[in-house]
Amino acid sequence: MPARPRVNAGQNDPYRAIDSQPDPEMFTRILESRGKAPSQIRLRRGFLRFAGTRPGWDVLEVGCGTGVLCRDLARMVGPRGHVTGVEPSRVFTQAARRLAREEGLGDRIDFRAGDGTALRFPTGRFDCALAVTVLLHVPDPRPIVAELARVTRPGGVVGLQDQDMGTLVLDHPDRALTQRIFEGVARRNYVDPLSGRTLGRRLVEQGLTRVRLRTDVYQDTAYEPFTRSMLERRAQHAVEFGLASARAAARWMAEIERSVAAGRFLLTLNFYGAVGIKPGARKDSSR
Repeated sequence: MPARPRVNAGQNDPYRAIDSQPDPEMFTRILESRGKAPSQIRLRRGFLRFAGTRPGWDVLEVGCGTGVLCRDLARMVGPRGHVTGVEPSRVFTQAARRLAREEGLGDRIDFRAGDGTALRFPTGRFDCALAVTVLLHVPDPRPIVAELARVTRPGGVVGLQDQDMGTLVLDHPDRALTQRIFEGVARRNYVDPLSGRTLGRRLVEQGLTRVRLRTDVYQDTAYEPFTRSMLERRAQHAVEFGLASARAAARWMAEIERSVAAGRFLLTLNFYGAVGIKPGARKDSSR
């Protein structure tokens, strides 16, 4: 039996270089579609409540994409609070500014193109610093988590949330092919597809205290547009990566469509959240 080719983890991850993609605006549409999914709204806002987000807070999000979470934050911190989003992609940054203005939140959010491993903010600048669905895309998450902790005020909150691709479940009759597609594509598309389960220890390693964990489930029984797009991309990538033939991938997708028509579609994916407190007395952060 021939040796299986060695996989370079994350070698095909477009989110590591959005601006150099043939159609970067497509990824803007993907993020906004995901942001509108009811299950995503629930788990995203649940995490922000878990982090203790309050009116008047000054909050940072690193890797903010098109600003979906920043817009939620702006509503939660209110007119006395402020949100800063840092994003390496200039395409995403421009889209985030436009979308915030369209929703009447432009004066509460400052979007900046920047590197999460070298934040241009003074130490202790924010009440809360977050990275959501970021760490699975980076080779070494430690510098990002260290920077989140650095720019957070003593007594402030550092929070992480990420999906864990090892928990992606689809009710499909061809379980072997489903597993091959899910695991093979994840290993090629993400640096660490199992990042969600590591978040608690990431915060402990940075010296944060009172670390707490939360598990949420993205559940879809209605075949939401984001889920459909995700599975179509999985099938396409499976063919490109040699994990399945074009015919097998087409059969796989056809069975999914049959399950939807029969009212028996089910897909779930676990999201893990972790929050910790930066040691030291909390300073008055009222604006």
